[in-house]
Amino acid sequence: MKVALHGLALKKEFFLEVKSLFLALAKHNFEIFVTKQFDKQIRAHSDLVSPYWVLENKEEMAKMDFMISIGGDGTLLDAVCQVGNLEIPILGLNTGRMGFLATVATDSIDQAIGHLADHNYQIESRALISLQQNKKLFNGLNFALNEFTIHKRDTSSMITVHTYIDGKYLNSYWADGLIVATPTGSTGYSLSCGGPLISPEAKNLVITPVSPHNLNVRPIIVSDESEISFRIEGRTEKFLISLDSRSTSVSSEVKLSVKKEVFEAKLVKLPNYHFFDTLRQKLNWGFDMRN
Repeated sequence: MKVALHGLALKKEFFLEVKSLFLALAKHNFEIFVTKQFDKQIRAHSDLVSPYWVLENKEEMAKMDFMISIGGDGTLLDAVCQVGNLEIPILGLNTGRMGFLATVATDSIDQAIGHLADHNYQIESRALISLQQNKKLFNGLNFALNEFTIHKRDTSSMITVHTYIDGKYLNSYWADGLIVATPTGSTGYSLSCGGPLISPEAKNLVITPVSPHNLNVRPIIVSDESEISFRIEGRTEKFLISLDSRSTSVSSEVKLSVKKEVFEAKLVKLPNYHFFDTLRQKLNWGFDMRN
């Protein structure tokens, strides 16, 4: 089987784990490929001598059986962009902190690769959110796994985001910004702004305001079959929009709407893993914090 490895700004001390990963893959006869970004890091920070090939284009990427993301959740989000509509299953090796998406610990590398080799895993389909606009943005990568965000560009005044569901007026949000998150993204920026947690298999999107001026404004959950459109007003001519960690500025003249993407992200789910386990671990659920 063929596996692609992807990493971003990996700290030098984690290349010991990278070596362990290469050894485990070689032991199970995987053909190892790496993205161009990760190849630069290997050459700069590692004395790794194991053979591998560098992926040069999307045609080569399409031949991969898996992609392994090495880093935190941000690296896995970038891996989703690398894969795009190829829907290659992605496994996240966590060298970061939270690890809602990158769930494999560095001390479980050999066991995780054994599960891949033995086909002892499941594939989770995660919905993506797609940005529709009348101007080309984000180099054509107009999708995200976590969220789409509209945000004021500076620290001065708030903005007004007039929001419509399938063309029907919903609300005008006077706020610092507005988030539209997928179920996967409900554990991210939306959660920090008071949004609800949503199970990954739910067929919903959540609209969460960022620091709203009106205290009676609350997040709302809508069907992921909806198309959500916006009209933005403010004292400045430019606003920030983002898809996960990728941001760009736009003017109020740009027409923006979001809906569910036609393809999905495929995440590898290893044995003895469940989303609820991750919630309890990361959010300290089930622990008596009074002691």
